[in-house]
Amino acid sequence: MSYPYELGGEILWDAGYHSGLLYLSLARGAAEFLELPTGLTPTPQGSCDIELPTFRAFVQGLYGTYSSAGNPVLRGLTRDLLITSLVLLEYAEAPITLKPEHEEALRDERAVFTRSMG
Repeated sequence: MSYPYELGGEILWDAGYHSGLLYLSLARGAAEFLELPTGLTPTPQGSCDIELPTFRAFVQGLYGTYSSAGNPVLRGLTRDLLITSLVLLEYAEAPITLKPEHEEALRDERAVFTRSMG
């Protein structure tokens, strides 16, 4: 069983059921913390629609928290959610710009996530 993430009827990520639900739950929690909407809407069909401009703004806010976090726990808690979100934006052909030091630091993990999410 899967939990697809869709943009305009196209599946960007055909997540496993548990992975997909956990991602959505973590995104909702982060959105509450950031005081931003996620742009992710569960459907009655058991998938999740992505509203791209809103989702992109959410990921930008998440990246802002990650990039400014001086606390390693906050940075670590944000990291994997951010990486998953960055991969989704790449699949949607709407990536955000990362600072060079973050681009380099996240490159290997993004590659691993991309292979797993593809």
